[in-house]
Amino acid sequence: MSTRAERYKQPQSAAERRAGESALSDFADYVQQQQALRKPAVTGTGTASSASTAATNGKVNSNGPKDETEHAELDILDTLDLADDKPRVRLKDLLLDDGDTKDESVRQLQDLIVARMNEGHGECLFDVGLEDNGDTQLLTEAEYASALVRIQGLLKTMKADTRTLMTKNVPDSAVDVGNEPKSERGCVGKFLIRRQPEDVDGVIETRIAVVGNVDAGKSTLLGVLVKGGLDDGRGRMRVNLFRHKHEMESGRTSSVGMEIMGFDTKGEVVVSGVPGRKLSWEEIGKRSAKVISFTDLAGHERYLRTTVFGLLSSEPNYCLLMVAANNGLIGMSKEHLGIALALNVPVMVVITKIDICPPQILQQTLTQLQKILKSPGARKIPILIKNREECVNTATQFVSQRICPIFQVSNVTGESLDLVREFLNILPHHGKYDPEAPFEFHVNDTFSVPFVGTVVSGVVKSGIVHAGDTVLVGPDGLGQFTTTTIRSIERKRIPVPVCSAGQSASFALRRVRRKDVRKGMVVMLAKSDTNPNAPISQPKVHREFIAEVLILSHATTIRTKYQAMLHVGPISQTCAIIDIDRAYIRTGDRATVAFRFVQRPEFLAVGDRILFREGRTKGLGIVKQVGYDAAQPLNPEAVREREKLEEEERKAGAKSTAGVAAA
Repeated sequence: MSTRAERYKQPQSAAERRAGESALSDFADYVQQQQALRKPAVTGTGTASSASTAATNGKVNSNGPKDETEHAELDILDTLDLADDKPRVRLKDLLLDDGDTKDESVRQLQDLIVARMNEGHGECLFDVGLEDNGDTQLLTEAEYASALVRIQGLLKTMKADTRTLMTKNVPDSAVDVGNEPKSERGCVGKFLIRRQPEDVDGVIETRIAVVGNVDAGKSTLLGVLVKGGLDDGRGRMRVNLFRHKHEMESGRTSSVGMEIMGFDTKGEVVVSGVPGRKLSWEEIGKRSAKVISFTDLAGHERYLRTTVFGLLSSEPNYCLLMVAANNGLIGMSKEHLGIALALNVPVMVVITKIDICPPQILQQTLTQLQKILKSPGARKIPILIKNREECVNTATQFVSQRICPIFQVSNVTGESLDLVREFLNILPHHGKYDPEAPFEFHVNDTFSVPFVGTVVSGVVKSGIVHAGDTVLVGPDGLGQFTTTTIRSIERKRIPVPVCSAGQSASFALRRVRRKDVRKGMVVMLAKSDTNPNAPISQPKVHREFIAEVLILSHATTIRTKYQAMLHVGPISQTCAIIDIDRAYIRTGDRATVAFRFVQRPEFLAVGDRILFREGRTKGLGIVKQVGYDAAQPLNPEAVREREKLEEEERKAGAKSTAGVAAA
């Protein structure tokens, strides 16, 4: 095992760093493919075993979703219906038909909007003046107005509202972006249609992790976005997010802070009408149709473990990277960007403090940022957002993970903050969750609430749970699960009767002490009278597992017995390497490695992402197999060599003992 002095040597050479960068994006894509293989597997037992076997063996089925993950940015071809034999009905006919077939056209238009809203989890974008394939409809002002009247009438019956995002060639429009090249003739409008939620369960939820170097303005920006006011330049807005006294004194976040921002059905930010008053989470949740959950993470190097835990445990849909204009991408910013890229989370960048930054320094920051984003390790397409049209078009295409929008804002003057709010409002729902799979909930935090008892918060990874269900909580230090009952469920501090996959929630548990639950535990349904079909009576936990890993950076070589802090979702625990499929591994190497948890066994599944770090060392990987059989080593040749050396040492020791006895 390498010594501490060796581990903290100078950073690796430029060639080694380039090798690690180029391997990062390829490995992240590979992990995405392996996870996609097990996504459809949870609905049936047969497919689950076959998919996990394929994932374990590293084989990709030709009929599986490999092409979908490799070419996600080409999904637009699906909307063209190139292989569809039946003739498509033109949108213009559905919008303007006033003849005998008017009722049929209105019904078809309603079915189209409903289908799009269902696909978008309750919201969708709709173009008036453009067909699905981009052809212009050449609408006159009268035709455009008539089409809007028809859509508004439909939305009233569907209990939905609309927001005009931008228009072209439409006179007297407050959001007309102009049409300088005259590329589109006729009146054109882009609208956001959002359904009115019947209850809290119908509210769209998007999770965004906010990362960046210390003093980049993360907490200040969130305070400005959520509260609606402006900062005074001395940190007035950031105190809204701080949880501890020492954070207010130092002005630096040291914990995982949470804040929410609500949008109503018309796309307006839900804020208090009284100056200086901040709405409670309950008020925001009840008045919103879409909620953005921000996870405010620490930027200081001292709190890197907390930041990594927050990034992995909150399962963010997007990552917001904050960069101070006068500092550039320095310190922990690169670390955070690398982790976000490793997790395949779409990244957006906000450059703050442009009001105090000289123009030449701001240009240097932009040049450096674009260079890093275009590098082989990131392979992003940076897009500078300067106006409303660029903001709307980029937000609609942000499902492609290759795009990286860059905003330049000031929290003091308010410059470009309206573009950031509009972008967050349009942001499409990202992430695939399976409500049909067995229920699985990962614990991110624990609380002891007076008159309620023990409360655990986290994210529902799969399945559905109801208040009153009997569940298993664990594993404890011995790998055992405790049976308990969910007393009540809250989402955004609002009581709800049910919670499903992809939602963040808090559970109040009966007859469980807070000291018996910890971060990293899982909650699963137990067999009971109300739930006799629960798939697991006592879940299996594992102390050892095999993963395929990529070493991003390490000063020397990694061998067996090496130990590092390992993160798997909300699990953070020291792990030791007990076997490698070769003699040693270096920066940029991909290898199959067997790990052993040092403290206690954990609940793992094939396909889980892992990230391990220790000092300057960083690596990421994916679980290929739970459990490890010492009788089947990953590198039999190394085992034979070791046994041979041990045999020679034993013989040499026996000879020396015999010589001493003879003397």
